[in-house]
Amino acid sequence: MTSELVGRIVQSKAGRDKGRRFVVIAIEDDAHVRIADGNMRKIAHAKKKKLKHLCFEHRCVENLAQMLAATGGTADAALRRALALGQETEDKKEG
Repeated sequence: MTSELVGRIVQSKAGRDKGRRFVVIAIEDDAHVRIADGNMRKIAHAKKKKLKHLCFEHRCVENLAQMLAATGGTADAALRRALALGQETEDKKEG
């Protein structure tokens, strides 16, 4: 597995979080990654998820390493803003 997945925006295809958007923040092994959205799943308690249960979008979160290095809740807030910005650009494309 390559580190190209870190920072990618994904959508969950299975589980309680089905349909929610997340960001890949770490790679566990060849079949699992850690995902967070800064809201339901904070970076400190990222969810371990199988790759086959994720749908990858073409967009990535810029400067993820800087976001993860931030202290307190600023990293989660930055992650929420990045996901919201991606959602806004997606809505504009549809309209």
